Amino acid sequence: MKIFGLTGWSGSGKTSLMVRLIPALTGRGLRVSTVKHAHKGFDIDHPGKDSHNHRLAGATEVLVSSPRRWALMHELRDGEPELTLDQLIAKVAPVDLLLIEGFKRDRHEKIEVWRADVDKPLIAPEDPTIVAVASDSPVPGCTVPVLDLNDAEAVAAFVVERCGLR
Repeated sequence: MKIFGLTGWSGSGKTSLMVRLIPALTGRGLRVSTVKHAHKGFDIDHPGKDSHNHRLAGATEVLVSSPRRWALMHELRDGEPELTLDQLIAKVAPVDLLLIEGFKRDRHEKIEVWRADVDKPLIAPEDPTIVAVASDSPVPGCTVPVLDLNDAEAVAAFVVERCGLR
């Protein structure tokens, strides 16, 4: 399974690119899964649902299944640490390409999503794992390839080539 990431500052457009990149990759016949890092807490469960009640009652894991999908929720309890990216990857079923959103400090190759109007510095000059920058404007002083943030097909072609998925 190949692993490749998108990183960048909050508000740069990582998720917007990701949701355009996935169909550009699956349209090439690739099976793609994703891992997304959320800095703040999140919840995919809803109060009043049985699965939510199971968690509130103290279950460490709750697996919900239906004819259309299944989901496993694991509650970190009693100060358990957040899983590392490697631990999370081990939980994902093998596919052709696992796209990672966030996890900017991890050592997998990634594209930095950068917009001048976010008013944050470019990460690429200090991070050798960033192999390209996707932007909607020129990127002064950039030493890696600059891809058009609005051209998901071009970004997909770069990822496919870089990961050897031709």
